[in-house]
Amino acid sequence: MIVYDNRNIYKLKANNSKIGDPMAIEGKKGKQIAILTGGGDAPGLNAVIRAIVVKAKNLGYDTLGILDGWKGLLDCKEHCSTNLDLDKVEDIHMLGGTILHTSRTNPYQIKGGPEQVKANLKKFNCDFLIAIGGEDTLGVANKLHKEGINVVGVPKTIDNDLSETDYTFGFNTAITRAAEAIENLHTTAKSHHRIIVVEVMGRHAGWMTLEAGLAGGASVILVPEEPFDIEEIITIINNREKKGKFYTIIAVSEGATPKKGAMELQKQEKDAFGHVRLGGIAQALSEEIERRTGKECRYVVLGHLQRAGDPTVFDRVLGTRLGIKAAEMIDNKEFGMMAALQGTEIVPVKLDKAVGTLKTVPKSRIDEAKTFYEV
Repeated sequence: MIVYDNRNIYKLKANNSKIGDPMAIEGKKGKQIAILTGGGDAPGLNAVIRAIVVKAKNLGYDTLGILDGWKGLLDCKEHCSTNLDLDKVEDIHMLGGTILHTSRTNPYQIKGGPEQVKANLKKFNCDFLIAIGGEDTLGVANKLHKEGINVVGVPKTIDNDLSETDYTFGFNTAITRAAEAIENLHTTAKSHHRIIVVEVMGRHAGWMTLEAGLAGGASVILVPEEPFDIEEIITIINNREKKGKFYTIIAVSEGATPKKGAMELQKQEKDAFGHVRLGGIAQALSEEIERRTGKECRYVVLGHLQRAGDPTVFDRVLGTRLGIKAAEMIDNKEFGMMAALQGTEIVPVKLDKAVGTLKTVPKSRIDEAKTFYEV
């Protein structure tokens, strides 16, 4: 059962039966869909899960929740799955996080991992899989499809950097959180004549920083797509002071980098998908600005606050529509495809295209933001 209080803390009870025991799995072989959520959590995941379960039930399928993403399909110990029914998913679309929990495990980085995943799906009596995640999770799903698994994808990332879909759920909630933080920082920045650097999530794509920065009124917006010039930032700060504006708020993506030779950044370890664990750009930039200007400069790292809490109405509705479509795609045998938002419609697109190239911020959008740099 699901238990949650007013802080939206919930717990999902897993099957107690040993994996592989037919009594552990409800439903007939070929009529059961496995669902997993991988990568970072995103507000709206539970809306997708709920919609899949409800629509699948209408179509005559049972649904099995795989706990802890790809890790659950690899480990397959006693508590790695749970049967999902209508009671278990009631009202969860309003909650943040994921009742199925998640991990950043990559089966293709583990010896025999893909074979283990396939074998365990068979043990679960699941002929179908819906993978909900970003580039990494769906990249694994795409490889498994090419190896014979009947898989459908649902795009999830607060970075909004997946191709073939206009928006991903979780993005709207995340930029709303970030924009509110940037907006609220104006009062303390003005009161103390401070420069404040706000670090926003975004590894290779600056969509979150761009839109949150614009909405929150940041004086400067720095994104991974365009290396920044520290001297240009100093000039903007000085020009603002000449106009009587003795404060500056800089929104910077965690993956933003300075032009070559301008600043030194610390190199960090990589995760299972080969991504460097980012963080620290706000501190480095803040210290460099203070060193060069002699002005007080503080930094704020929003971190996981951006992906925490309940989803916005937009993300609840988008997640719901994507979940419905994913279940329909299973029934239509549209495997190797991903449910995507294009315009106002939810349509199937090829996973190959969705994970082939990251959707990054175009120069035209970066130039739009620069319109407000010295206003």
